[in-house]
Amino acid sequence: MPPFDVPEGDPFGPHNLPYGVFSPTGAAGAAERRVGVRLGDHVLDAGAAARALGSPYAGLLAQPTLDPLLAAGRTAWSDVRRALTAWVTVPAHRETLAPHFRPLSEVTLHLPFTVADYVDFYASENHARNVGQIFRPDAADSLTPNWKHLPIGYHGRSGTVVVSGTDVVRPSGQRKAPTDAAPVFGPSVRLDIEAEVGFVVGTPTEMGRPVGLGDYRDHVFGLCLLNDWSARDLQAWEYVPLGPFLGKSFATSVSAWITPLDALDEARVAPPARTHPLLPYLDDASEDPGGYDLRISVAVNGHVVSEPPFSTMYWTAAQQLAHMTVNGASLRTGDLYGSGTVSGPSDAERGSLLELTWNGRDALELPDGKRTFLEDGDEVTLTAWAPGPGGTRVGLGEVRGRITPAVNP
Repeated sequence: MPPFDVPEGDPFGPHNLPYGVFSPTGAAGAAERRVGVRLGDHVLDAGAAARALGSPYAGLLAQPTLDPLLAAGRTAWSDVRRALTAWVTVPAHRETLAPHFRPLSEVTLHLPFTVADYVDFYASENHARNVGQIFRPDAADSLTPNWKHLPIGYHGRSGTVVVSGTDVVRPSGQRKAPTDAAPVFGPSVRLDIEAEVGFVVGTPTEMGRPVGLGDYRDHVFGLCLLNDWSARDLQAWEYVPLGPFLGKSFATSVSAWITPLDALDEARVAPPARTHPLLPYLDDASEDPGGYDLRISVAVNGHVVSEPPFSTMYWTAAQQLAHMTVNGASLRTGDLYGSGTVSGPSDAERGSLLELTWNGRDALELPDGKRTFLEDGDEVTLTAWAPGPGGTRVGLGEVRGRITPAVNP
């Protein structure tokens, strides 16, 4: 039965309606891919529904990717969302829409948009301090001098952003332990995860035109969960002086569902208090609250190991976008930027194995044995929810990935 009457408390009710791209299970070729909207445990073929109802939005929704909708801009995003909400809540539409719902168990989900550029940030003070204490234990301040003044970030590799459920091959590269006389080559032995949130850009900009804090929602369509897989041993050897490279670029996993910002109005919160004055382009004191109250869960082989709170992130998505473009760098439809590892103040809220095991010193106890870093066959799953209207929850889907053995060069 199509899920018009979603059970009370379902995080994928009509208050949510995240977007994805699906094909019927067993269908071959990209031509079978369709834009879908999730309702309960079903997906609505949004393009077919729009055509059946004679909607003017059929041209945006009857597509194999979300790219045209992303590029259409904020007014179109809001109009389409209002239309979709009416379609699934007005009883008069039920007979028309019923043939266009499919159970999630009968579809394959795909990467929902073409990733243009990919940028990753480092926005959690808790995470940054933990990393500083691990690697610079004798430093007077565990934060670098610039950390409270700008959102630190780096450019990643968009071609290796993959959808949830894609296996991740253990990366190989150079590594050098402090006790080694010379670097060696081989599979990473310190493979890690980073629990993050990704922000998906829709409206592009011209080169030379910065985006101000107040224009954030004109350009960012929505968010997704993101796992920034990290090979800590490769990263440690390569990152001086230019930052992460092969230790990060082998894979980044994102959820199959993109939650529109309009679904998260009830989740907006003020970020933590600023301890340093900010330059005008980053000063959000007079802006609407820029944080989000997202509750993330990290599981390894089905066992929850951490629950990082996104509300603790020092730098907001709007500040990250403003900083990313302040030099005139342009935005493209499909740009993706990651929040950086989400870590809370307590041990059980750390968003990486690096922190949870304190760089391998304290092994995690799992039902299938101890872990410091990931082993072949391990599966990591990120899930999350946010508060919604009237006490509801807004589900953010999941990011799932399984480690497979390294491939010899």
